[in-house]
Formats: sequence, C-alpha cells, structure tokens
Amino acid sequence: MPAHKPEQVNDCLIEAINNADVEAALAMYEKDAAFVTEEGTVTGTAAVRQVMEAFIALKPKISMVAKEAVQTGDIAVTGGTWSLTGTGPDGEVLEMSGKSVEVVRRQADGTWLFAIDLPNGAEG
Repeated sequence: MPAHKPEQVNDCLIEAINNADVEAALAMYEKDAAFVTEEGTVTGTAAVRQVMEAFIALKPKISMVAKEAVQTGDIAVTGGTWSLTGTGPDGEVLEMSGKSVEVVRRQADGTWLFAIDLPNGAEG
C-alpha cells in the first residue's frame, strides 16, 4: 500500500513487516535510503534488504504511536514510539521498543518514501 501522506509511511512499513513481506517493506525506501542500525549506517536497496530480511526473521509484530509529521515542501520528518515482540535467534521471546525519527520524501508520483530511517534516533 503506498503512502500518500508522510504520516502513512510508518504505517505501510509496519504492515509489511507484520506480514513478513520483505518486498513490501523495501518498497517503502528510496533506492539510496540510509538506515541506521546498532552496527552503523547502511545505504542502498541491497543493504536495507539485508537489514529487513534479518529483522523479519525475528517474526516481529510491531505497533507504533506516531508523532505528527513536520513537513516543508517535499520533505518531512516523522517518528513515534514503537514496540515489538518477536522470536530471538535462540527461540526465546524477544521484546524491543524505541523512539524513532525518519526523514521521508515525496516522490514524483506523489507517494512518500523513507530517505533516512533511524529506528532508535530519538534515543541516541
């Protein structure tokens, strides 16, 4: 489902992840998007794919309380407080939470995609 407003980008990504749909998750990112992980920043579709595949392997179920987006022209800052439950590599229940910050950009077709995704950006 495409995001037609900046506020919808996170909803679309969460839906894709909760449905274990790597391709739909990747479709929410620009081809040169930056994604910040605990190990550092990765950029580009191939690197974001690796992050998404590893993340979706945890079988996460995510929920988020979004903050209001701040927009100027074709760029907006979004974010919110998220939490998830999943299954760790050891088979144990995994619980995580954080406060994210994202930069999203309006595309030529009017949809919005992530340019920069900082899942724990508001905490660090």
